[in-house]
This record gives sequence, structure tokens and C-alpha cells, in this order.
Amino acid sequence: MLKKTITTLLLSVLSLLAVAQNDMLTAYRNAIPGGYQFWVYAPEEYCIEPEPIPLVVFLHGASLRGRDLEKVRKYGPLQAINMGRPIPALILAPQNPSGSWNPEKIDQVVEWTKEHYQVDASRIYVLGMSLGGYGTLDYAGTYPHKVAAAMALCGGSTLRNKQGLGDLPLWIIHGTADKAVSINESKKVVEALQQTHHDERLRFDWLPGASHGALARIFYLDKTYIWLFSHSLDEEGRPVNREITIDKSDLPDAYDDIQRREDKLYIEQK
Repeated sequence: MLKKTITTLLLSVLSLLAVAQNDMLTAYRNAIPGGYQFWVYAPEEYCIEPEPIPLVVFLHGASLRGRDLEKVRKYGPLQAINMGRPIPALILAPQNPSGSWNPEKIDQVVEWTKEHYQVDASRIYVLGMSLGGYGTLDYAGTYPHKVAAAMALCGGSTLRNKQGLGDLPLWIIHGTADKAVSINESKKVVEALQQTHHDERLRFDWLPGASHGALARIFYLDKTYIWLFSHSLDEEGRPVNREITIDKSDLPDAYDDIQRREDKLYIEQK
């Protein structure tokens, strides 16, 4: 066990482009040649004693595209952790330099993370918003055997064959007042799964009067991660959790139970 732990730590150190850490939180920065650059956040308990742990893949929207990886911390799980929301998982946050998310390139960073960290392969989750919502559905529909559950916010899908999305627990959420990405984009996915009878594991909610940006608050809700973590590839039949609800009334209070922290997630080491 000790030898395996030391080997894992050495591999991580040798592969770093930059490391950001303090006494409480640790995040590593890296890149795949010809692919995406990305952050990997590791919770404190994992850094102390690495053991298999869930992996959450966060896919950002179009406004965070580019080659400045700092932008990926503007919203989403990394910022939620920085604010004080405990998320007991590795967080993988790639950056898309331009265009749409590429499922194969997303999978490259997922596989890299599995090689360099002790990931519980039965508990890999994907969530994203806007362009990241498209990326979430495109990745989950391409690799449904790898994703324990997915949540897509105000997005859609470019997949011609969407049947793979019916193979995993999936939650699609869109606001009815979204002027950036029409709610019809999400409805097309839902209708395609319903028409082919691949909607057994599908959940969808249309939040009345919710704007495009309002759904970003879902990343800060504790029950977002409780819902994700309630699923596993090992669960027989892979049923979707329908007990947890998220509606528009949750959004104004998304930050209320977060215990804000003064220390920051990233302190660059030159």
C-alpha cells in the first residue's frame, strides 16, 4: 500500500505543469498534448491517504473557452469548493480552447486522471452548463458505460444517435426564460429518448422563468452532488434517483449553507 501510494504521488509530481496548494486544499494543472489543458482538484482526505474516490468532470460554457486556465475557476465546482462547499471527490475541469466539446478529448483527460489518481471507476460523473451541457450529453451518450450519472444544464446535444443517453441516469434541466440557448435544444434530446423508448433513466425539469445564467447556481447546491453520488455503475439496472428535487426555488438560496473560507484553493508555485 505504501509503495503504491508513493508511486502515485511521484507520477503526479512529475507530470505537473503547475501545482497549487495550501494546508487545506490541493489542485494540479496539466495538459494532454494535442488535447485539453485541465485542473484536477484533490480533497484533503485524499491527499493525506489516497484511496479510490469518485470523479466529477465539469464542462464549462462558451464564455470560459480559451487558453487561460484561470478562467475555468469563474464558476462551477472549483469555485464552489473555494467558497467552502465540501465535495468529497476528485474534480476534473478541462478547458475547451475553441469550438464545441470533443467527446474523445474529454475521454483523454478522464483516462489520464484514472492513470494518475486512484479513481473509483464505477463512480465517474459529468455535469456541465450551456456549451458544457452539450459536452455533457455528447460525452455521456458516447461513453455511457463509463459515466455513472450525468447532469446537463441549459444545453443540448449534437449526437445523431442519442440512444446511448438512455443507458445511464441522466438529469436535464433548462430554464424557460433562457435567451442564450433555447429550451427547445433540451426538449429535442428528451423527445428523441422518449420516441425511441430510451427514457427509463431520464429526468428533466423546465424551471419556469429561469434565465440562462440562473442555472449556474445549481453547481453550488449540496443536493446536486448528493444526487450524482447516489448512482454507481455497479448498481443493478442503473436506476435514476427521482427522490431529490431541484427547482427554481432552490436557486436564490444556493449559497446560503456554504461556510465561506478565507484561504483560497490556488496558490501558484513557480
